[in-house]
Amino acid sequence: MRVLVAGRTGQLATELLHRLPRDGHAVTALEAPELDVTDRESILRAMEAARPDVVVNAAAYTAVDRAESQPDLAFAVNAIGAGMLAAASAARGLPFLQLSTDYVFAGQGGAPYDEDAEPAPLGVYGASKFAGERAALVTNPRTLVLRTAWLCSPHGGNFVKTMLRLAGERDEIAVVADQQGAPTLADDLADAIARLLPRLAAAPEGDPAFGVFHLTGAPHATWHGFAAAILEGAAARGRTVPRLRAITTAEYPTPAPRPPDARLNCDRILRVHGIAAADWRHSLPRLLDALIGPAGNPNAKDTA
Repeated sequence: MRVLVAGRTGQLATELLHRLPRDGHAVTALEAPELDVTDRESILRAMEAARPDVVVNAAAYTAVDRAESQPDLAFAVNAIGAGMLAAASAARGLPFLQLSTDYVFAGQGGAPYDEDAEPAPLGVYGASKFAGERAALVTNPRTLVLRTAWLCSPHGGNFVKTMLRLAGERDEIAVVADQQGAPTLADDLADAIARLLPRLAAAPEGDPAFGVFHLTGAPHATWHGFAAAILEGAAARGRTVPRLRAITTAEYPTPAPRPPDARLNCDRILRVHGIAAADWRHSLPRLLDALIGPAGNPNAKDTA
């Protein structure tokens, strides 16, 4: 199967480039200028060259705080671009997988969000991603929207790499303890997508394979709890780690508000596709091995 991935150097796109060929898929991963999701002609040229059987949109504007001052750019990439890419896929009769985020929710529900919960994003980033979901679903009925959260990998910037960097610079790290969600390892998410794509390629319009699904790691955690696990793993790999202090969101203001409880219920994807949320506590050591080295290794590296 030929897979076109919009995005090439992002965390998920990088993992898809590694993962999908193991199942015999031919992957073309492109980003601007080869594939500019804000440019219809660029999309059409990329489609014609790649001739895919399925399209995955892993391209996104993800600078959550900067989006507050760049709403036009955020919406151009995350909403208009997603819609154009989905429409171009539909014109070729192709299924479309659109990545989205827990930030489409306000985080006030008090329980994990189901897929049919009403989105109410707090900031520009979440609003632009929700608009992209709607655009994709409207323009291509063979769309699967996959919402995830707290993505981390050896590539790009993410919370794990930030914690490791700060651990080498400070005697104490303060991390918010009143925001809940779920860490998701990008290679676990790529594994899930590898399982989804063959069914999407074969499923007709109207099949329950399409629609909105949630998939994060499990179990749920706070940022402080996740940080504690990262530092514990770093200590096991020979790092000297700082003290970890719990703070409130009010003590760490950011330009964009964060949803305080953005837990996602991932039961539907298990029920429909047989895909269970991966336990991030089992996956995190694999990531730390890649960034630092194996536990007990006296020659641990520092690539964070």
